[in-house]
Amino acid sequence: SNAGKENAGQDGEQNSQSGARPSKMGHAGTLDPMATGLLMVLVGRATKQQEQFMGLEKTYQAEVTLGATSSTDDAEGTIYPAGDQPAGGEPSSNPQPEEKQVQKLLEQFRGTTQQVPPQYSAIKVEGQRAYALARNGAEVELEPRSVVVYEISAVVYQYPALRFMARVSSGTYLRSLARDIGQSLGTGGYLSSLRRVAIGDYSVEAAVSPESDKAHISAAIRPTD
Repeated sequence: SNAGKENAGQDGEQNSQSGARPSKMGHAGTLDPMATGLLMVLVGRATKQQEQFMGLEKTYQAEVTLGATSSTDDAEGTIYPAGDQPAGGEPSSNPQPEEKQVQKLLEQFRGTTQQVPPQYSAIKVEGQRAYALARNGAEVELEPRSVVVYEISAVVYQYPALRFMARVSSGTYLRSLARDIGQSLGTGGYLSSLRRVAIGDYSVEAAVSPESDKAHISAAIRPTD
């Protein structure tokens, strides 16, 4: 579904302006199914710079629901309330953290850290996608990856909901960040809302909806040079 997703176009050719069909299209990073916000579409010669655009930092508005965990680390999975964790899960040890504690904890996530991706991710394990193995009941062990959290701060905290903003390196999983915040607070937690608001200096405010007419979409396309 394209609902809630806006596009920022990158164009290496001007054929889109004239209405001619571009020879190639690509993207600079997909969004999780439950996420909304910015999706960068690459058109024409810009597709040759896909790796460069995919490497740009991302900015998100996110919400963690504390006091429960999820099989997928987000609202799409099976939710386990605190005290009702699956085998091997950690029970809640901190019933309701105070706001000061939450703010202090978020600061500890700033900088370079080793992050374990969610089991339900597209990372390949022995030639198969991790999510395919997890769906078949396999216990998937993924290696931690080095990621950078440049900025992170609470926007609104009213237990169990914690809304925060984060600017992160490419390859950072917000589902993992939400899970790790919940673990560190001792409550458990999962990602319940996610909106990507920027990719590098490309902002969702300047993007257009995929349902927009051709003129609006053409006007939003930015050349790469």
